Amino acid sequence: MDTTQIAAAVKKGDTALGIELGSTRIKAVLIGPDHAPIATGAYDWENRLENGVWTYHLDDVWTGIQAAFRELREEVQSRYGVPLTTLGAMGVSAMMHGYLPFGQNGEQLCEFRTWRNTITEAEAQELTQLFQFNIPQRWSIAHLYRAIRQGEAHVKDIAFLTTLEGYVHWKLTGKKVLGVGEAAGMFPLDETGRFHPRMMAQFDEILQQRNIPWRLEDILPEILVAGDPAGELTPEGAKLLDPTGTLQAGIPLCPPEGDAGTGMTATNSVSARTGNVSAGTSIFAMVVLEHPLSQVHPEIDMVATPAGLPAAMVHCNTCTSDLDAWVKLFAELLNSAGAPLPKSQLYDLLYHKALEGAADCGGVVSYNCYSGEPVIHLEEGRPLLMRLPESQLTLGNFMRAQLYAAMATLRLGMEILYGEHVALEKLYGHGGLFKTKGVGQRLMAGALGVPVAVMETAGEGGPWGMALLAMYRKNRRPGDTLEGYLQEQVFAQAKGEELPPDPADAAGFAAYLKRYQAGLAVERAAGAALT
Repeated sequence: MDTTQIAAAVKKGDTALGIELGSTRIKAVLIGPDHAPIATGAYDWENRLENGVWTYHLDDVWTGIQAAFRELREEVQSRYGVPLTTLGAMGVSAMMHGYLPFGQNGEQLCEFRTWRNTITEAEAQELTQLFQFNIPQRWSIAHLYRAIRQGEAHVKDIAFLTTLEGYVHWKLTGKKVLGVGEAAGMFPLDETGRFHPRMMAQFDEILQQRNIPWRLEDILPEILVAGDPAGELTPEGAKLLDPTGTLQAGIPLCPPEGDAGTGMTATNSVSARTGNVSAGTSIFAMVVLEHPLSQVHPEIDMVATPAGLPAAMVHCNTCTSDLDAWVKLFAELLNSAGAPLPKSQLYDLLYHKALEGAADCGGVVSYNCYSGEPVIHLEEGRPLLMRLPESQLTLGNFMRAQLYAAMATLRLGMEILYGEHVALEKLYGHGGLFKTKGVGQRLMAGALGVPVAVMETAGEGGPWGMALLAMYRKNRRPGDTLEGYLQEQVFAQAKGEELPPDPADAAGFAAYLKRYQAGLAVERAAGAALT
């Protein structure tokens, strides 16, 4: 589309907006009728560790959303010469799951407890045993059960429990709803896509025993699937999003989804035998299943696509945080030496150095754990670099070890799916780890033993996926499916590159992973010793 066509689409409202609250950035993406991005806006933020809990303040949520939307709106005005007064549809996404309880009058009852917290291990294990269904530590029900067991005063006053995108959607529309993919991370679903009635009854027995005056169905959001109407932007919501009053109310919204669902959408990985890897602050793989797993695995989350198909998730809490910290250190060195490099150029240089390193990193091993890591049963994380005295500490080996560390726990989780004979033709990669062309993609293929494809649109990530879900809500016709819409309307002409596993990389990663597993005792000891 040319500038004139885009301007006409903006004026007509033939657009869709996706907003995603990621771990380090809030980003807004506006797409046109051809599904291509036409404007973006962003705001950087960081989680806080307060009283032993990883959290974000809800005031920062709105500061960030307003800043990202303002930047997007200004880009529309400057590039296309028209004000952004309306949209065809919009949707909100955020980092998955966590714990956000509210009282009868809409008041926040305790701090937002994010996915990064690993304080619910005992509760997650107990619920897993009770339900005979894996309950990960970051799921809302695990956090709720911990609050109950700890005797937290706010529990009796809960009137609504939701996740971050569910909260934002509620404030924009007045609707207490959630997309099925994210709802599957609050509480287990049955085969029809409802909160599982047997497990709900089992948990309600716990509530009765403790004299808690509500039941789960009273406080959980309504579940919707992709394409369902999910309310409209209210005048109050429009003012929250755009305090200037330029944006009009009445815009339809699609169901809010987590970043797992938007990642699947953005990579066209919503059909059986497809999967994707999202690699940024955290790293996780989603695989859409043809058949149920044979048993409960504590390392595997059973969730759903935005359309409600069953999906297995391997989620690891840390991916690029430690790598990013080292890049900042190298940037400080270069600045001190009077030879600064632009951030993107420095990342490219260091990533390509990783390809010059030995396939097994020359004996260098890195642990990138900033927090606990359930996949490797690690309660507390401590970033750690280890090597034998005779190991070769070159820049190439060091950087390759950093990238391998970002993939190691994911591989250990994926081995469980391989053992279940899960069919997987390829994985689509997206996120910061894949920005330097060919490096993260190649090493990921070797690490996981499966072809990895990266499409040209991969850099747009979750916010673009959310915008696609909003456009699907706008354009959906009777009989349409999300899988068909994406395949026929969005990705039919998509370009990208697929890399198969390189045998040398695969063998080198296997050797690295053996050392990594052997050194986990040291990583666990570091968590206990360095407090």
